[in-house]
Amino acid sequence: MIALVAMASCKKYEETPLQGINKGNVYDPLDKNGDYARQVLSDLYTSLPDGFNRVSGDGTVGDFLDAGSDDAIPSRPNKVVEYFTNGRLNSTNNPDNNWENAYRAIRAANDFLANIDVVPVDANAPKTLQYWKAEARFIRAINYFEMIKRYGGVPLIGDKVLSPDDNLQIPRNTFEQCVTYLVSECDAIKGLLRVEPVADSDLGRITRGAAYALKARVLLYAASPLFNGGGIAADATRKALAGYPTYDAGRWTLALNALQDLINLNAYQLTSTFNAAFIGRKNTEVILAKQRAKTFDLETNNAPIGYTTPLSNGFTSPTQELVDAFPMLNGLSITDPASGYVAANPYAGRDKRLDNTVFYNGIRWLSRNVETFDGGKDKPGGVAVQTRTGYYLKKYMADFSAATAYATQDHNFIIFRYGGILLDYAECLNEVGRTADAYAPLRSLRLRAGITAGTGADAYGIKAGMSQTDMRAFIQNERRVEMAFEEQRFWDIRRWKIAGQVLNGSLHGTQITKAATGTLTYTPFTVSNTTFNLRFYLMPIPYSEVITNRSLIQNEGW
Repeated sequence: MIALVAMASCKKYEETPLQGINKGNVYDPLDKNGDYARQVLSDLYTSLPDGFNRVSGDGTVGDFLDAGSDDAIPSRPNKVVEYFTNGRLNSTNNPDNNWENAYRAIRAANDFLANIDVVPVDANAPKTLQYWKAEARFIRAINYFEMIKRYGGVPLIGDKVLSPDDNLQIPRNTFEQCVTYLVSECDAIKGLLRVEPVADSDLGRITRGAAYALKARVLLYAASPLFNGGGIAADATRKALAGYPTYDAGRWTLALNALQDLINLNAYQLTSTFNAAFIGRKNTEVILAKQRAKTFDLETNNAPIGYTTPLSNGFTSPTQELVDAFPMLNGLSITDPASGYVAANPYAGRDKRLDNTVFYNGIRWLSRNVETFDGGKDKPGGVAVQTRTGYYLKKYMADFSAATAYATQDHNFIIFRYGGILLDYAECLNEVGRTADAYAPLRSLRLRAGITAGTGADAYGIKAGMSQTDMRAFIQNERRVEMAFEEQRFWDIRRWKIAGQVLNGSLHGTQITKAATGTLTYTPFTVSNTTFNLRFYLMPIPYSEVITNRSLIQNEGW
C-alpha cells in the first residue's frame, strides 16, 4: 500500500531536515531537552486539519471546501473544488483526497511513539513524555477520523511502523471497528493530556478538551443518518465498510453523553462576541485550532477585489442560499411575514453574524463602502476575477472598516470550538427526544450573536413547541449560519443525507443594478447548476491505492 509506507515530508520551518538526521540522534538517550524529538512532534502537528483556501490541485492558493457545497462557489471559474458540485469527482480526480497524507501522518506518529521513550526529557519537565505521546496519539486519531468521514471504514494499522518488506495487502476495517478504535483512543489519552487552562507558552497544544471533543464528534457522525443504517452500499460487506448496517437510536445517546462530559469540564465558554472567537489566538471558546503565524493572507485571498492597495483577490463567492439562511435581528427567518424583511433593502436589520461572514454591497471596508453592483469597484465586469454571486467571504477577518491597509492578524483554523459543541449538543438532544432541552444551547448562541430576546415564549426567534422535525430543520439552519466556512457544511449535508436535495438543482447570486438616481435593484439569478449522485456521499478510495492493494474494496459506485 503506497501511502502506508510514505515517510513524513520535510517541512520548511525545520532547522535541520529531519530525514537527514540519524534516528539515533533524533531519539537520543543523552538528549535531556529532546530538541530533535520536539521537532518531530511539531512536524506531526502540521498534519492537523486546515481549511483556509486549501483545495487547489496544483499547489497554488486554492478554495475553501465550502465552495464545494451550497454555501459558496469559487470566484475563479473551472476550479477543482467544483468537482463536488458538477459531477466530475472520480477515483483519479479527487481534489480532497487525503488518503496518502493521513497515512503519512499515522506512520510518522507510530514511528514517534515507538522511539520516544528513550529521550529523558521528563528529568527536567515531569510529564513531558506523557503529554508528547498523548498528543501523537490524538494526531493519529484525528487523521483516521478525517479519513472515515470521507471513505467510511479504512485499514487500521495499530502501532505498527510498516516498511516495504511488510505485507501491505491490508483490507479495510469496518466503519464500526474504526469508530470503536477512535473512541477507545480518545478515552485512553484524555487523562494524559494537558488540562485547561494552559500556559501561554503551550497555546495550540492538544489538551484533554480536544480528546473529549474528538470523541464526541466521532460519535455524532456515527449516529448521523449517512452512517447510522442509512448507507448507500448494496451488499453486506460494503454496508459494513460504509457505516452501521442497521439504525440504532442509542448511538445518539452515546454522542450526547460524550458532549455532556465535555460540557461538564467547565473549561470553555462562548466569547462575548461572535467574531472574537476567530481573531484572537487565545480565547475561552477555542478547544483546538491549527496554529499559524500572524498574516493577512485571508484578507488578501478573499476580500473584495476593488481594493488593490492592499491587494485583495476575492477568490470566494458566498451564495444567495447562504445569505438567505441568516435570520433577521429579531431571530425570524426572512421568509416569515413577521420578520420585517424588505426585499428592496435586503441587508438591513439582519443577524449580525451576516456582517462577520459575508461582504455585501454597502458594507464598510478599508474606509469605503463595498460596491458589488454592476460596474462597481468590486464588480467591474470584464475578465477580472470577481464575485460571481454579488458577495465575498468575510469570516475570520478583523475590523478593517476604518483602516487603509491590512495589519497582520491571528488566523488560526479552528478545528473544535465551544459554539460548535453547543450545536452538536442541541442536535443530539433533539434526536434523543429531548427537544425541549435543545432550546437552551440555541438561545445561548443567539444571545451571543446579538439576536434580540423579544417577548413571550418565542425567545430569540426560536418558536416554542417545535416538533422534533421542525427543531431538526431549525438546528441545521442555525448550524449553517454559525459555522459557515469552518468546513462543517460540506460534511453536514452528507452526514444528514440532504446533499441530494441541496446540490441537485442550482445555486444563486444577486445582480444589483444602480440607477442614475442611486436607487439599487436586486435581482436573483442562477449562477451555477449543480448535480449530486448517490455515490458522492462517500469519496472514492484513490485508484492508485486500489490497484496496489488488492485487498481494498472500493466504495459503492466507484
